[in-house]
Amino acid sequence: MSFDGMRVLITGGGTGIGRACAESLAAQGTSVIICGRTLETLERTAKEIHSNLGVEVEYVVCDITNEESVRECIAQAAGSSKNLGGFVANAGGAIGLGSYQDLDAEQYLDTLKLNILGTMHCVKHSISYLANGNGGSFIGMSSIASHLTHRFFGAYTVSKAGIETMMKNAADEYGDLKIRFNSVRPGFIATEMMEVIPRDSEIFKSYLENIPLGEVGKPEDVAALVKFLIGSESSWITGQTFTIDGGHSLRAGPDYSEFFSN
Repeated sequence: MSFDGMRVLITGGGTGIGRACAESLAAQGTSVIICGRTLETLERTAKEIHSNLGVEVEYVVCDITNEESVRECIAQAAGSSKNLGGFVANAGGAIGLGSYQDLDAEQYLDTLKLNILGTMHCVKHSISYLANGNGGSFIGMSSIASHLTHRFFGAYTVSKAGIETMMKNAADEYGDLKIRFNSVRPGFIATEMMEVIPRDSEIFKSYLENIPLGEVGKPEDVAALVKFLIGSESSWITGQTFTIDGGHSLRAGPDYSEFFSN
């Protein structure tokens, strides 16, 4: 696959899966732009990628929940050519966990705002730039929590399911512009965000017991799938969801009751 000259913007690109995607695509000759809310993290990641690969990675501070911030970020990422070849909407998370009886309404809405509204902002303001490149590839980062029950993750599960539906709708709406929209659905990936789960805990054990391949995934595993979906070899794939979870979705969701036991 040829990535030379392609510009790809990655939200949440300073850490975890986003960073791995940036490294993977940059190594192929892609012009990668990462964005996130913390300048220091972006600067450090760009510096380390340059040190490791000898390639430059651009970075832009952006809050995906703020529409104007997203609009400005995408315009800057597209550069003078005013086109993008790919977009990886990776930024997201969960704000507040608990049973439905205990969920805080504001935290619930904040999670929906981060994951669903944030992704919508990215879709909305990237369309014209993806179209300028005679079509491009947009990837929404979902989770196995979109369809496999994750108790105590009330807002997160709903928001990730919403991202998958959004990608399908967008794929139908913008197919005539040759813009492809797909979702990637990771399982447990060993990122900074998942370090809150002690490796000797019952929660971690519940993950391993339900992963047929018997181990958690690496950010690089997801990055390899993203690279395929960004590249030309996937040019006839759109509106689909790709699960990468070591087989976890064949069994049961994780057990987080340890966090909420009295």
